[in-house]
Amino acid sequence: MSAKPSSHQRPLEFRNAKVRRDFIIGDRFEAGIVLRGTEVKSIRNGRVQLSDSFCRIEKGEVYVYNLHIDEYAFGNINNHPPLRPRKLLLKTREIAKIRHQMEAGGRAFIPLRIYFKQGLIKLELALCTGKKLFDKREDLKKRAALREVEKAMKFRR
Repeated sequence: MSAKPSSHQRPLEFRNAKVRRDFIIGDRFEAGIVLRGTEVKSIRNGRVQLSDSFCRIEKGEVYVYNLHIDEYAFGNINNHPPLRPRKLLLKTREIAKIRHQMEAGGRAFIPLRIYFKQGLIKLELALCTGKKLFDKREDLKKRAALREVEKAMKFRR
């Protein structure tokens, strides 16, 4: 008989909280990411932060910048730098599509979440358009209205 799974499990995905507030999300892509061993261990421990990260296309390859992965606590002198640029693994057709849409203007290529898929670490990316101040205010008004409706429905029951 195998051991019972522990009740204390680490989260299997980490989200970029600022994206939905500051951007309108367009096309989404799934990419693999080239990591070192200590980076994988750090991500498994939940020591990753996506909040200010962004992607660029350089020489036909996609790189993610400002993806903060803490140094591994039990690492040695071969530990990784936390903010190094990391290469993303996308198909050539996808890279061409992304480049075309970014050159059209007004678009940013931003990571939405990092997650595990069959033992591999994947990054969900999206082509985003920045929100204006009035868009943000409109979203706040919609959320407030939904909250009021839910509160009224709660009291009716």
